[in-house]
Amino acid sequence: MGKTKHQGPMKLPKTPDPKHWVSMVPFGLGKVKPKHIRDTAKVVWDNKDNLPYATRILTQGVCDGCALGVAGLYDQTLSGPHICTTRLNVLRLNTMPAIKDDILFQDIDELKKMNSSELRQLGRIPYPLSRKPGEKKFTRISWDEALDRVAGKIKTINPKQLAFFLTARGITNESYYAAGKVARFLGTNNIDNASRICHSPSKTALKRSLGIGASSCNYQDWIGTDVLVFWGSVASNNQPVSTKYMYAAKRKGTKIIMINPYREPSMDQYWIPSIPDSALFGTKLADDVYQVNIGGDIAFMNGVMKHWFEMEQKNPGSAIDRRFINEHTNGFNDLKGHVEKQDWHVLEKSSGLTKKRMLEFAQLLAKSKSGVFVWSMGLTQHRFGTDNISQVANLAMLRGFLGREHCGVMPIRGHSGVQGSGEMGADPFVLPGGEFDEKNRKRVQKLWRFEIPDWQGDIVGVTLENAVLPEDHERKLKVFYTSGGNFLETMPDPAFVEKCLQNVDIRIHQDIILNTSTLVDAKEEVIVLPAATRYEQAGGGTSTSTERMVYFSPEIKGHRIEEARSEWEIYVDLAKRVKPYKSELIDFKNAQEIRNEIAKAHPMYDGIQHLYKKGDVFQWGGAWLLEGGVCPTEDGRGNLLPIVLPELRKPEGHFYVTTRRGKQFNSMIYSEKDPNNNAGRYDILLHAKDCEELGIKEGEAIVAYNKYGVYHGRAKVDDTKQGNIQVYWPEGNVLIPKGVYEQYAGIPEYNTAVVVEKAETFHAKKDTKYVERRIEELETELS
Repeated sequence: MGKTKHQGPMKLPKTPDPKHWVSMVPFGLGKVKPKHIRDTAKVVWDNKDNLPYATRILTQGVCDGCALGVAGLYDQTLSGPHICTTRLNVLRLNTMPAIKDDILFQDIDELKKMNSSELRQLGRIPYPLSRKPGEKKFTRISWDEALDRVAGKIKTINPKQLAFFLTARGITNESYYAAGKVARFLGTNNIDNASRICHSPSKTALKRSLGIGASSCNYQDWIGTDVLVFWGSVASNNQPVSTKYMYAAKRKGTKIIMINPYREPSMDQYWIPSIPDSALFGTKLADDVYQVNIGGDIAFMNGVMKHWFEMEQKNPGSAIDRRFINEHTNGFNDLKGHVEKQDWHVLEKSSGLTKKRMLEFAQLLAKSKSGVFVWSMGLTQHRFGTDNISQVANLAMLRGFLGREHCGVMPIRGHSGVQGSGEMGADPFVLPGGEFDEKNRKRVQKLWRFEIPDWQGDIVGVTLENAVLPEDHERKLKVFYTSGGNFLETMPDPAFVEKCLQNVDIRIHQDIILNTSTLVDAKEEVIVLPAATRYEQAGGGTSTSTERMVYFSPEIKGHRIEEARSEWEIYVDLAKRVKPYKSELIDFKNAQEIRNEIAKAHPMYDGIQHLYKKGDVFQWGGAWLLEGGVCPTEDGRGNLLPIVLPELRKPEGHFYVTTRRGKQFNSMIYSEKDPNNNAGRYDILLHAKDCEELGIKEGEAIVAYNKYGVYHGRAKVDDTKQGNIQVYWPEGNVLIPKGVYEQYAGIPEYNTAVVVEKAETFHAKKDTKYVERRIEELETELS
């Protein structure tokens, strides 16, 4: 790990540079773009009943939105205040009042008519609730009743029939740690978290390629690097404050490259509200865009490396950092031999890019002395996600873009809590401080003073599927305890997921608001527990940012929900009721005690015990992991891996399809219109030539379908890669196959192939067998 320390916030240039402006028309009038001033005014209005508390949250708390790590209004990257509409949209979750009794206790069928956005607006969950089969309303119960019922049920089942899940909803490191410890205390390894569903391939790939499980660099390394590459990542939409970092990078001469099947408007140009000249005239962000096929990234990267090896043959040292390769890597000859065998025609077809375009990117990287690669779910959420990320690591190693200033690999995080979730052990493959292996299990077991089960826990997708196993199966899911999350809207095949949720004996929803999955029946009982937010957590809490900064967020005085409790406290209370005879082994008295233990359980987190007031922060691992090229692998070297092209199953007449985000935070949708392209939630984004070939016009009703589902939408002509379409998530999940997991990291596949037709054609021809016949017809000849 690195010895160099982070240097602290940098200053932005004081004078504007018009060459980066989008337009001389002020505020982007007449253009499709986010309306920051209007949106901010709306947030103020929405929080008018609690403005002093809302202000304290924004100025004192660590952002519970994305994982950039804004504490109060400031961060460790740039001086000056930062705020974004993502954080402002989430703000109301913390300040809203409790749901009124007449609404909460109405007929469940009336509540089921609402979508999750409408349920969210009802207010906070005020106290524990219960609903049993046949009951048409929730019933208020006490905390003792709720936890005793759950504890009683847990005592009667095999621990393998118990599972926990934690979402990323502002959850603190303390709560993740307590949940991971409680799960093992109760005898189960079935514990998972939202981070693993998004970035598990990043961690798995970086571990096998470089020996690390987090970003190797800082946001400051963006600013002044020669080339900054965003791969399957729309940082401007999901982490809006990052546009400020991109602005600073542009002012330092950095070239920004976007690699994505869709030319994302907000990555092309953006009006950054906290920078005066950008707020007025906009900033051109991306210098170039490489529109790959969905799933075509491995072929594209193989093409880039193939060009490098050809360049090296003509002029040694012109494309590859030979010193770095010789001193710090293994596997160069195997990788070279593998790539040189690749056929250009196959690489072009798979990637969707020409040999010439691949050469342009290869030359750009070869001429760059530094580079940072940033990626997100556009690379991870594939059945070959780990291989995608190992390819990125291959590029970084071949160019020596690791372990020094302005260089690195960064899986950018979309939620403020998720970097710490796996590091705290709330993961079936991880314990605090390391992997779930015999050596680490025994180390943590010694600290905890109780036996940790040695069997492998299930990922959450498999856990849900286990609900429909036979009653006598040892892994039949009978108790499912979820802290936040809405699987009806986040997992493929919502109808199947609902069936799974209904087949659980007891489901516990620990949350701050209701959502559609909370209302699904259970076989014996649904119990709802009101959770406190991170700003209400007694004694404060910590969260870890993308760049490994561990921030302390203080408890903030103000409005409280009647019976809401800190999440870690609920887990501990439950565990003590299940095993009262061992309660001293799990009995944390306060959040500080948890931080003290985290420092012992996870050596890299030594320092978290000293965080106790506003502004406290430290970065584990130093400014750069792999500093000087040294990897934390057995031999200190990185591993170059030959990556085989995946089979891209797009039958003749089909389109690749992937899901994208609009104005939303995870599955919480804040607008029916995407402010970046003016698309509606049920618009299907297609290339103009594809529309022409299908005879489809802008705004026309169309149907996308495959053997997994049917999706009705409207055509929106946009700058997508030809042969590729985009649908919004989670609405488009009906098209995604269930039970398809990445082989190394277990992430669900969120991409597939579909047929697109005019709605009138589809319905005119449709009979009970039409979809099946049409799919079978088109799949007779695979591309």
